[in-house]
Amino acid sequence: MRSYFKHFTGSTVFAVLALACAYLIGYQAGGTAAAWAAGFTALMLGILETSLSFDNAVVNARVIETMTPFWRKMFLTVGMIVAVFGMRVVFPLLLVWIISGLPFVEVMAMTWQNPHRFQEILVDQHLIIAGFGGAFLWMVFAKFFFDPDKEIHWIPGLEKFLARLGHVEAVWVLVTLGMALVFHELMPALHRSEFLLASVMGVVVFLLVDGLGSLMHNPKLAAGAGFGAFLYLEVLDASFSFDGVIGAFAITDNLFIIALGLGIGAFFVRSMTIKLVDDKTLGAFRYLEHGAFWAIGALALILFLGALEVEVPEVVSGSVGLVIIGASYLASVIHNRRRSAQTT
Repeated sequence: MRSYFKHFTGSTVFAVLALACAYLIGYQAGGTAAAWAAGFTALMLGILETSLSFDNAVVNARVIETMTPFWRKMFLTVGMIVAVFGMRVVFPLLLVWIISGLPFVEVMAMTWQNPHRFQEILVDQHLIIAGFGGAFLWMVFAKFFFDPDKEIHWIPGLEKFLARLGHVEAVWVLVTLGMALVFHELMPALHRSEFLLASVMGVVVFLLVDGLGSLMHNPKLAAGAGFGAFLYLEVLDASFSFDGVIGAFAITDNLFIIALGLGIGAFFVRSMTIKLVDDKTLGAFRYLEHGAFWAIGALALILFLGALEVEVPEVVSGSVGLVIIGASYLASVIHNRRRSAQTT
């Protein structure tokens, strides 16, 4: 219980406040029944976001372990503002504003006057979001497994093979662009250029933020390294949240309820990240990190398939990450027990 309050007090307080706000929004819209419905919807969105983002928390923990206390604090303060309000509120508004060409004030009014129209405009941009998010997440996945210096392998045959391929310079970039080209050729000609441009942008943005993060090897540029790691985590969170924001519209068309619900999830993911770092969980369970990156690769493929309008059942897309991470956790436990038995 003490551990819970140490890491999750802020998340719990935010969740209570967010649910209270959702209740008030529903009450103003339709009375007590609508208020309880809005609160329940926000709660469900928060639970879904939290449960489906454990892989995000694991990867975040891996990066945070390399950050200075200052940048950790920035991640938990400024980063939370960007994650909750930037990605869950401002980004959808800006995207609809840019696409529709309407004045920004009218776009904001549309969220409560004509939310169905707002939803249609946003969902229509799923192709661009899938291209960018899929490419960025695949780069995250590929750089981890195409690492020639990687010594620990959860799936020995496959992961060793990928690590050997990593001796080819920037092979992970080539593989990502090659995947984007394959999906580009499979989709209707009308949307090919949009998808390919979005995918290339995903690769470019990853290379930029990853390049800033690599500055950590130069002590004189430590501030730049911390900023690069911070940007990397924010773009990674954005890539995870793109599809979540659009998917949430299948549950409700109220942008503010969506933002509150997904914001609850974002807070708890941050808390889980810090707990993983403080408890040194990645060191204790050697394959957990591998499972998280395989889950990210699976999510990238699901995003690319979505660009082809291939319907992946929600139960599959929602559970595949948890299943993979669960398997890596069990493999880690088995490894630890065998190692303990050998030393006794």
